[in-house]
Amino acid sequence: MDLDRLKLFVQVAEAGSLSKAAVLLDSVQSAISRQIATLEAEAGRRLFDRTGRGVALTEFGKRLFPEIKALVLEAERVESLMQGKDELPAGDVRIGLMPSVSELLVAALFKRIREKFPAIRLRIFEGSNGQLDEWVSNGRIDMAVLYRYGKSVKRGEDVLFEVDTYLVGPPGDPLTTQSTVDFERLDGLPLVLPGAPNGLRVALDQIARRQREGFALSVVLEADSLPIQRSMASHGEAYAVHGGVVVWRDVKAGIVSASRIVNPEMRRSMVLATTTQHPLTLASRETATIVRGIAQEYAGAGTFDTPQPDHSKP
Repeated sequence: MDLDRLKLFVQVAEAGSLSKAAVLLDSVQSAISRQIATLEAEAGRRLFDRTGRGVALTEFGKRLFPEIKALVLEAERVESLMQGKDELPAGDVRIGLMPSVSELLVAALFKRIREKFPAIRLRIFEGSNGQLDEWVSNGRIDMAVLYRYGKSVKRGEDVLFEVDTYLVGPPGDPLTTQSTVDFERLDGLPLVLPGAPNGLRVALDQIARRQREGFALSVVLEADSLPIQRSMASHGEAYAVHGGVVVWRDVKAGIVSASRIVNPEMRRSMVLATTTQHPLTLASRETATIVRGIAQEYAGAGTFDTPQPDHSKP
């Protein structure tokens, strides 16, 4: 099989669209479609299903994807060795981030990569915690920064820092302007929460079941969207439950108020997970080192300690 065609397969699968892949590759959609058709003919089976929104891997394509991607990455590594580029990290690094983490990390990461390793090309994939976990497990991305709850940190994952969990309400709310709030105070409060199987939702439900008889979480709206949750909380329509990573900027800006949940505390680990589906390139390893360094700086500065509003603003 042609290596360039295999690279194209990986790029189309990750883009999810022939047109998007064409833009990324500075090509035309018809040419990419012909190459994919040739590859499918060689495989003897369809690799993609055509949908109204683009393309999606067939079950056969999903089985092939991690194998082909590993082959492509290994070929790129060997090519770098042959060209004497092994001493300088170069190439694509695919990193997955939750939207709340992207706001904190991407600019600093991009700046340091550009200054230290200009031949590295970052590719950012945003998704929910569950999506990132799946993508790093199947090799779609090289690494991800995501939450782990309780003792669920997996072998080989680096704990970057730990964050507390906060009840979030509108500015001046008598409950969320306190420094802490007992978990039992959530009984009957109108809440906007993500739907299960979101890890935070699962943790909340588990703790709720251990409370006194009659205790109930009153979820008035299920929304996986952080902007929707923030809007509901800031307007006083419902309380949200977020980690310090999500709320610290909004609290400082006076958009919301937040009280740390205690009795029990709900501490979560923010970890850096790397894929085991293919060997990490030198570029990926150097990027992971920089991510760890930025995270340590945030943790050392107390960025995610109990947030307080910035009263210096008019």
